[in-house]
Formats: sequence, C-alpha cells, structure tokens
Amino acid sequence: MEKKFFKNPVTYVGEVQLHVTRLKESLSFYQDIIGFSVLEKSNRKVVLTADGITPLLTIEQPENMVSKQMGRTGLYHFAILLPSRKDLASFLKHCVQYNIPFGSADHAVSEALYLSDPDGNGIEVYHDRPSTEWNWVHDQVTMVTESLDINGILAETSDHWTKLPKETIIGHIHLHVANLQEAKKFYVDGLGLSIVSQYPGALFMAAGNYHHHIAINSWNGEGISAPDQHSAGLGWFSFIMPDNQAIETAKKCLVELKVPINSRDDYLEVADPSGNTIHLKTE
Repeated sequence: MEKKFFKNPVTYVGEVQLHVTRLKESLSFYQDIIGFSVLEKSNRKVVLTADGITPLLTIEQPENMVSKQMGRTGLYHFAILLPSRKDLASFLKHCVQYNIPFGSADHAVSEALYLSDPDGNGIEVYHDRPSTEWNWVHDQVTMVTESLDINGILAETSDHWTKLPKETIIGHIHLHVANLQEAKKFYVDGLGLSIVSQYPGALFMAAGNYHHHIAINSWNGEGISAPDQHSAGLGWFSFIMPDNQAIETAKKCLVELKVPINSRDDYLEVADPSGNTIHLKTE
C-alpha cells in the first residue's frame, strides 16, 4: 500500500455506510470473516475500524428494512485495501480454511478477492502491486481481469488470519449508475476526478494517479431506478478532500451543475445523478 494515494493533496474514499436487514448477523460477518473491530455500537448501528481509531465501515439497521433490491443503482462493491500481498495471502488462507465463498482476479495493478455480505453487498479485498509496476499509456492505466495466482499467493505466508491489519483502509468504491455520461460529468466536472481507465459500460476515476478511487458502471442497464428508501445496500460514502478550499471548489462546480447540496456540521452531503449519496469532508 502506497499512502501517497490516500493523503493530501489527493481526494479519496474514507468511509462507507451500509444499510443491513440483520445487524447481528452482519456484525458477525464483518468481525469474524472480514476482521473488523468495533469502534462504536448501539442497538441499530455499529461503527467498524481496523486501527481502533479511524471509522472505515458503518453498518446500520433502520426500521422497516427490506432485502437488497437487485438490478438498481447503488453499490457494486466497496474495496478494502490491505497493506501487502502477505496480508492478502493470510486472508485467502482464512477463506479457504473456512469454506467462505469468494471470487478472484488479477487486475495487473492489484490482486483481489471478491465476497458478499449477508445482504448481498459486494466487497473486494485486495492489495496493490507497487505503482512503479503499473503500465500507463499516456493518461490511462492498464487494468485487466485475469486469473489470480491462488497458489502463488498462498505461498506468501503461513500466518493465521485474526483481524484486519491496522494500516487497512478503504481503497475504492464501485457503483452502479443509471447513466454513465451523467455520472461522469458529476464526478469529473463536479468533483474533479480524472478518468484513468475505461471498460465497456464502465469508467474508472482517480485523483493523484491512482488506478482508481471510484468506478462507475451501467451493467445493470441504462435508465435503471434507484433502490427504495428501505432497501438494504449503500447508505453513503465519504470523499476526503485535501482542504476547505478543495471543498469550496467542488461546491462551486456542483452548483454550476445544479446539484443540490446540504450543509451538515462537518461535511457537505450531495448525491450523484443516480442517487448515490456522498459526504464531502476534509481529514
């Protein structure tokens, strides 16, 4: 993990909040399977952390929650970035040992495992290859989806997985959107991200030459609806911006795009054209 992609002056994802239908079951999954620790806990909400200080994931069960509605806008997956390949090896060994279903892929810039939580929320657990090994052609980074070298990764360690390493962060988030071009305008013209890779029906965007801090896709179909208010799934995620000036610049650009902005105590709340809610804040 190279911290230069997740600190000032880079804009990056800080925290993710999910709505779940069974808080107790979800908490067990995120503690026992993924390895988060509890930072704060109440009857309907749990804030989870890796280092005991920084909130990374909040799971919440509001009243009258219903199962996640598939084929809508919202979360495709959120991505947990581990510090090293050895850490991914330890987590992979854990998944194999306990028969935890997962998918996998080698993306050239990274190696990744894919899981789903009890509500069907997608999760990527990955590590980055050194950025010196990433292949940039002009301003586009080469990313692929190839078979993961499972045996090679497993050979990296014999360590038993107990919990997420303290240096773990949210690496990126990948969203379903209703219209790729409208969403592109929001994230590029509004929030100032750059397009760094493109797939059929998908765009990958970043700040500071990362391979992507956010991805969007229209794989569920153009013009799809947002999920109902009480559906399990993504509640919001935060973008950590370099400073207050960056917040003000984003605010001005979003106003020009006629995006509604709600001012909260320590962040601005906005939604992209597909209804995905974002909290804009500083460190």
